[in-house]
Amino acid sequence: MKNLAELFEHEIKDLYSAEKQLVESLPNMVKAASDKKLQQAFANHLEETKTQFERMKEICSELDINPGNTKCDAMEGLIEECDGMINENADPDVKDAGLIACAQRVEHYEISGYGTAVRFAKELGYSGIAKKLQTTLNEEYDADNKLDKLAQGRLNKEALV
Repeated sequence: MKNLAELFEHEIKDLYSAEKQLVESLPNMVKAASDKKLQQAFANHLEETKTQFERMKEICSELDINPGNTKCDAMEGLIEECDGMINENADPDVKDAGLIACAQRVEHYEISGYGTAVRFAKELGYSGIAKKLQTTLNEEYDADNKLDKLAQGRLNKEALV
């Protein structure tokens, strides 16, 4: 990479891959959760993630970026951690708390990635792209906050027993 534009393209491809991987893995999180509110939170975020993936497709098209076979290794690793929790032989309440922890790690990664992409887009003069990326960034913050409320409000307490 020789300049910020090339680094930005790399970030966009990485985020595209991350969203694509999440669309494929979130259904497993929905199935693994035992708490109905957590299942619903994961199901809602799956639909939101599908929209975010479509938004990334639009961004790639607008910027004439072909994401090709780029793979976000970090997201792959985070999903592997989530899969480990899904397959863990744990008490359902403990598993739900663990699933939230895994999902929040994913959200924090996305928050970091989208925050960086928004800054790069603004510096490169892509104000429309920056707005689209900011929309997704706001959604990621919201998803993290919802998971936090579920964990702190009840699910972590249930896992104590």
